[in-house]
Amino acid sequence: MLKTQENQDIEFKESWRDEYIKWICGFANAKGGKLYIGVDDSGEVVGIDNAKKLLEDIPNKIRDILGVIVDMGMRVEDGKEYLEIVVEPYPYPVSYKVGSTKQELKGASLDRFLLAKRGIKWDGVPVPFVGMNDLDSRAIEIFKAKAIKKRRIDSDILDESDENIIEKLHLKKDGYFKRASLLLFGRDVEKYITGSYVKIGYFKTNSDLIYHDRVGGNILEQVDKVMDLIFTKYLKAYISYEGIQRVETFPISQLAFREALVNAIVHKDYGELNPIQISIYDDKVMIWNSGVLPENWTIETLQKKHSSVPYNPDVANTFFLAGFIESWGRGIEKIVEESKKFNGVVPKFSWQNGLWVVFEFNELDARSDIDIETRGKTRGKTRGKTSDKIIVLLKEDKHITKEELATQLDLTLKGVEWQMKKLKDENIIRRVGSARSGYWKIVNE
Repeated sequence: MLKTQENQDIEFKESWRDEYIKWICGFANAKGGKLYIGVDDSGEVVGIDNAKKLLEDIPNKIRDILGVIVDMGMRVEDGKEYLEIVVEPYPYPVSYKVGSTKQELKGASLDRFLLAKRGIKWDGVPVPFVGMNDLDSRAIEIFKAKAIKKRRIDSDILDESDENIIEKLHLKKDGYFKRASLLLFGRDVEKYITGSYVKIGYFKTNSDLIYHDRVGGNILEQVDKVMDLIFTKYLKAYISYEGIQRVETFPISQLAFREALVNAIVHKDYGELNPIQISIYDDKVMIWNSGVLPENWTIETLQKKHSSVPYNPDVANTFFLAGFIESWGRGIEKIVEESKKFNGVVPKFSWQNGLWVVFEFNELDARSDIDIETRGKTRGKTRGKTSDKIIVLLKEDKHITKEELATQLDLTLKGVEWQMKKLKDENIIRRVGSARSGYWKIVNE
């Protein structure tokens, strides 16, 4: 029998039901509390059979329905397993009442309503149970390196400790780390924020998915990872020559697509729990992010000169300091400008529970003797063959350059760099000496 008794902060339940999430709401919105599963009303441990499964399922349900994180553990008494759910008082409201009925916070629209009443943006919400150990120092180093180049933040600040940098970026509130800090620098972002990844797929038709990828991790690194995948695996560069100079041309503007990707990441409504979705066809690339337009705005407002109203201002500010955003309120305009400059094709914009941006290829770009399906299968299924060819060429000439490898293998330079990085990560090859005078070494030879 437990030594404690039921009171306003402690509740006993013999088994778990999803309706008990309303107790979690109440605890989070008051002074906190504890919920025991597998304990009867008298405090006697009766045990539960599925403790290990519930230990994994319950925190995920609470996070997805309420948007809060709980501390949960399994306990054993007299050979009987039971669960303890510890709920901290939350620094923002997670439920509201209509009459005398307690309503669970299920929808992102309700979340937006409650936050707006408090003047808080989604990415500015504080998150209990998060500390510096939950942030990735490597991601902070990446931010510092990019910020130094752009010179939009005092270099003295970048020399301070990681925790001070987080403070100076205004990513903490009342002693709690904000959601933005997890999105930007989190070690395991999806532990706290469901759907915080990018889904990429090649479609032969709308219902025929041929292959796909998933890019997770913190959003600072997602940009470069997605760009590398799109322009090495999913899109093929068309090769031409200006004299002896090899020229690679993709069917869409890399600058325009990067701007659309950054726009999707910064303005996404992460409360909707949906990933950013990128769909590639033989004649177009489509990118979608869930979101909400500012009040009284339409899709036409977005395409005209407009003020900057970032959905996630803390994320937007950090992206600006790191150089991902060059100017405020010109994202859509830049997408159009860069695309028109590149191939004369204006991207199409539409709104369907979020923003769709469609990059259509011009007729020349849409024609290819190797379609994307064949190319994707070749790159996906015979990647080992390509790496084998690279190793053979390195054995023949340890001083060979990446440009020479690209020419001999009929790959893009980015494709070669991707393959070489993979081989280095797997400790198959390594670089000896400098980039200019060094050479490649096969590790096990």
